[in-house]
Amino acid sequence: MDMPVRQAAAAALAITVNGEARRVEVDLRTTLLDLLRNQLGLTGTKKGCDHGQCGACTVLVGGTRINACLTLAVMHEGDEITTIEGIGTPAALHPLQRAFLDRDAFQCGYCTPGQICSALGMLAEAGAGEPSQATEDLAAETCELTDAEIRERMSGNICRCSAYPQILEAIRDVAATASGVGGAP
Repeated sequence: MDMPVRQAAAAALAITVNGEARRVEVDLRTTLLDLLRNQLGLTGTKKGCDHGQCGACTVLVGGTRINACLTLAVMHEGDEITTIEGIGTPAALHPLQRAFLDRDAFQCGYCTPGQICSALGMLAEAGAGEPSQATEDLAAETCELTDAEIRERMSGNICRCSAYPQILEAIRDVAATASGVGGAP
């Protein structure tokens, strides 16, 4: 006896991706990562482990970094999502993208979009005084971005090529020039 096949439920979704308002129809089971890559063609966000362990899929939602593989697209109705494609252009790189190039902070480049998105979110968190497990002074209004602090805050992003020293240098370069972050004016 054949079992009836149930049709997957779908929903209309209104989101803003990289500054552009989008309306899409999504299967309720679709992750944000799959929506970005498969439906919207934004393939800079990578599918690494698909379990939230590597950080290759890191994007910014309302300025906060998340693993796009761990969240359903329908949970982001009305949200502002920024992917690596929305951060800079080849003609006008974001300072963090420039620092990654200058410091040679990648080898294969697969993790780089997630590393950059995560670093942007991390710099904003530190600038807002949000502590991490490595923060020495929890009462401080801002956070000094020591090497230990940067490593702790970036620990959710894995680089299989082990470009960690260069990634740290690139982030440190940008943090040193960012107002209110890392002790800069």
